[in-house]
Amino acid sequence: MELNKLTAISPVDGRYRSKTDPLSRYFSEFGLIKYRVMVEVEYFIALCIAGVPGLSDVTLEQRKELRKIYTGFSIEDAEKVKDIEKVTNHDVKAVEYFVKEQFEQQGLSRYKEFIHFGLTSQDINNTAAPLSLKDAMQITYYPMLDQLTQELEKLATEWDQIPMLARTHGQPASPTRLGKEIRVFIERLDVQLEQLEEIPVPAKFGGATGNMNAHVVTYPEIDWFRFGEHFVGEVLGLKRSWPTTQIEHYDNLAAMFHAFERINTILLDLARDIWTYISMDYFKQKIIKGEIGSSAMPHKVNPIDFENAEGNLGLANALFSHMADKLPVSRLQRDLSDSTVLRNLGVPLGHTLVAMHSMIKGLGKLIVNESAIRADLERNWAVVAEAIQSVLRREKYPKPYEALLELTRTNEAVTGDAIQKFIKNLNTTQEVKDELSKITPWNYTGL
Repeated sequence: MELNKLTAISPVDGRYRSKTDPLSRYFSEFGLIKYRVMVEVEYFIALCIAGVPGLSDVTLEQRKELRKIYTGFSIEDAEKVKDIEKVTNHDVKAVEYFVKEQFEQQGLSRYKEFIHFGLTSQDINNTAAPLSLKDAMQITYYPMLDQLTQELEKLATEWDQIPMLARTHGQPASPTRLGKEIRVFIERLDVQLEQLEEIPVPAKFGGATGNMNAHVVTYPEIDWFRFGEHFVGEVLGLKRSWPTTQIEHYDNLAAMFHAFERINTILLDLARDIWTYISMDYFKQKIIKGEIGSSAMPHKVNPIDFENAEGNLGLANALFSHMADKLPVSRLQRDLSDSTVLRNLGVPLGHTLVAMHSMIKGLGKLIVNESAIRADLERNWAVVAEAIQSVLRREKYPKPYEALLELTRTNEAVTGDAIQKFIKNLNTTQEVKDELSKITPWNYTGL
């Protein structure tokens, strides 16, 4: 295994294997073959249940044993399929022949020609691939994103009462609170996650050109449309697209990729913000004994977790974007250009998982430097000008904005003393002056 990590071309399967390994059961060659076998077996069982002539005597016990073909699918089984593929030069046909061999071993040879009956390869590919994606999202993606969101929620709660100078256009702006700024990202993630979860996971099932021609001509008495809806929707738990060509439209899959992109973009935005706060000394990072930040500068503790996340999120989004643009486009009833793209489905998800791992690790190392945050507020008393002129507007004070503009629009630092002197010289009541005097950069934080 270690040798494989060192010789892998992609870091997803090499350097980052420990973080992406859970995805291998869904998106590796082994995973794809297993899901194809599962669809073939469940399709045969569905034919039995539907009352196809000649299959009515397949017992419940025999169906149970058939399911072991995929529930007990092993690396050795996958290698057998690959050996068959060397002869057929067709990956799905190799799966069909493998399943037929399993039928023979279980004494069910008389039924084996119903395996893959009336189907084309895309009936298998366009159910197996989305099914693997659905399972991977439930078992790996959603829990990891939830873990990251919970970490953000914990930090937001911890930092709720810490006032902080905001910066718009990179310049000092009305103060905010550190916890609230983290909650902005939580809310953004929640909204996009809700949209992702609402997108049906699509699948195609309809024969060579989508019309179930072979099914209808062979057994016209069976309601094949209803069969397809039941098999895809109830047995596999996917959303059947109808009508289709030979392949799935991929439109909903593209929508899912775009949703992944938006979530990743939010995480990238967060990574850059945290990186910037670290560079401003608002955060320090826990020092891990034995770790080295620079090969030349011993003092360095670099924000590498957030930099790693940013790089991986960018790679993931580039791939998600290409897949979303490419997959819905296919010449006439089908061309093969979708196949190699779909085989890379796990790659952007792998980079996404690596990024989320890094984000969680990085967030766990943050130490708030409240003294630096407070010092920044102390250096920027000019930000209370908005508060003062707003109260003066309430009091119908003449040209309050212009009065503050003259005081604050300067290259010299506006101190607390300068603000207090300005308030003292205002032509207003002592009650209003007292109210204004209580406004500071660390209590002018709004909701």
